[in-house]
Amino acid sequence: MNDRRQFLKGAAVVAGATALAACGKEDAQTSGGNSAQQQTFEWKMVTSWPKNFPGLGTGANNFADLLEKMSGGRIKVKVYGAKELVGPFEVFDAVSRGTAQLGHGGSYFWSGKVPISPFFTSVPFGMNAQEMNAWMYQGGGLELWQEAYEPFGLMPFPIGNTGVQMGGWFNKEINSLDDFKGLKMRIPGMAGEVLRRLGGTPVTLPGGELFQALQSGTIDATEWVGPYNDLAFGFHKAAKYYYAPGWHEPGSTMEAIVNKEAFESLPADLQEIVKAATRVANMDMLADYTASNQRALEDLVNKHGVELRTFPDDLLIELKRVSEDVLREAGEKDAFSKKVYDSFMSFRANVMKWHSVSEEAFYRARNL
Repeated sequence: MNDRRQFLKGAAVVAGATALAACGKEDAQTSGGNSAQQQTFEWKMVTSWPKNFPGLGTGANNFADLLEKMSGGRIKVKVYGAKELVGPFEVFDAVSRGTAQLGHGGSYFWSGKVPISPFFTSVPFGMNAQEMNAWMYQGGGLELWQEAYEPFGLMPFPIGNTGVQMGGWFNKEINSLDDFKGLKMRIPGMAGEVLRRLGGTPVTLPGGELFQALQSGTIDATEWVGPYNDLAFGFHKAAKYYYAPGWHEPGSTMEAIVNKEAFESLPADLQEIVKAATRVANMDMLADYTASNQRALEDLVNKHGVELRTFPDDLLIELKRVSEDVLREAGEKDAFSKKVYDSFMSFRANVMKWHSVSEEAFYRARNL
């Protein structure tokens, strides 16, 4: 019911803003054009993604378009791809200091500044997209996320989800834990620590550098997102084996980060429009990935001869055991981290009970 009320509230705000924009010219003639409703805002948005990259980059473009249309042209956003204005891992700082008013990325990229931040994107064996949205909008996750970013003058919002990701691209078969020993793999967030504890070497690289690193042997393996994005980067030309499932990122929530001072400079109706636009963009990106991944996977397997593999069950069991240790230790670092950890794990436990008799039960029945 709360979600419905928020949606209706957002829809009403959008309708009101559109009406205001439509009569803006007339109002300007009668009032001198000085009202808050006639003021326009030109914002910059920096992203962690290559310009126009499928799913992630186009999701940023979609959000910018939504803001302009929903505001009746009162908010205009110029989108910068990674390295056009700042580097992919500099988005957080750029928005915090006001170089740009908006950022588009993933919160686990900023774990050096906010150690508990991976919980707001995705953690190993965490929650899927549907569950993450429920935690964010109904379970207190968004409020905790905003509390985490408050000291940096930032306001985060969910702005999309990739769904369950793939396990990654490898230049050798992965049949046991021994195959992780000595493995140099690009893998972010807490999953990187899991790999390290199993004898591997986690590497952090932005998306645009992965193909060359994999092809040259700088890394032995990489995860990125899933077929939709992996096909676009051409990873099939640099690695033979494609593994599932994405144990490390079961539902990666992307983020819009808004400079708080810039947000508070907006009239009240535009503030609500920004919030509403993040929700629409959040839904749009997940739909894009859900529709596009299977088409891309068929191309990878049928046209490019990719060998699709699944991780062995005994390996997944050990990955889960180590992951639970890593997550628990992250939640023990300070009082706020414990608050986030407790909220996340409690919500996950409860939603797993429901999904065991709903989503999971239906999938089993559908596959009979």
